[in-house]
Amino acid sequence: MGIRLYKEPKLDKPVLIASWPGIGNIGIIAVDTLRGMVAAEELGEIEGWDFFYPSKVLIRDGELKGLEFPSSKFYFKRTERRDLLFFVGEEQPTEGGRAYAEGPKAYQMANLVLDVALKFGCRRVYTSGAAVAPIHHTSRPKVWAVPNSEKLIAEVRSYENTILMSDIEGRGGQGSITGLNGLLLGVAKKKGLEGICLMGEVPVYLQGLPLPYPKASKSVLEVLSAVLELSIPMEGIAAFAEHSEEEIEALYKGFPEQIREQLDKLKYVPYAKPTEPGPITEEDKKKILDDIDKFFKKESRED
Repeated sequence: MGIRLYKEPKLDKPVLIASWPGIGNIGIIAVDTLRGMVAAEELGEIEGWDFFYPSKVLIRDGELKGLEFPSSKFYFKRTERRDLLFFVGEEQPTEGGRAYAEGPKAYQMANLVLDVALKFGCRRVYTSGAAVAPIHHTSRPKVWAVPNSEKLIAEVRSYENTILMSDIEGRGGQGSITGLNGLLLGVAKKKGLEGICLMGEVPVYLQGLPLPYPKASKSVLEVLSAVLELSIPMEGIAAFAEHSEEEIEALYKGFPEQIREQLDKLKYVPYAKPTEPGPITEEDKKKILDDIDKFFKKESRED
């Protein structure tokens, strides 16, 4: 079990772009969209036996023929500017019922992903996920960035529509990245690779809903395409984001008026200094999330 490569192309210092499902599937939508747009070829996979419970049992003519696991695949593409490696995982390996990857399995997968990257001469890694933020769904999501090296900070600050997570007021220069998107950056640093995580903002009140949020994926894709000097048509993901926003707006209109009044404050001041009153306080945020949770439980019972 482990890595299975279908091809061994000669690549020139490729950049690795990796993602897994997460809140709003922001990262995986951005990365998989980019992979499809550049028509990357399949390179190989990490076999799922050691990491996942089977997603399907294959039976033919009454006989069990095999087991199907969530895929963890590598892709490659040579472009005019640089060569690219992609890693797209359908699922994060988890232990003990946790929502995101932790423990030996996650660490093992991160090492396997980077072993392939190093094999092909990769020196830089990008991961992508979600940043839960006090924004409104009608706002343009920013991209929060976390590099794994101090020397990358100036570069990250030059990215358009991007903010360094440690620069966000009220965070005290601190932050955290859950799951493999953060773990891969740490393991990359240990192996001597540069790494940057790009996280698209998702409104705080949507974080627990089983909805994709392609509007944030578009923001991440815009940053990635600029950094990698790729000319990428945005019409497809823009249409996806517009359709998603129509669905979210319909849901939003169903919220009780007092919840909407609080959330509408997020349209005006996305971040507030800690010494000033923000658009909503932490107490307000907790109450709103509790009210939304009660609203959906009520809707579920009525259905």
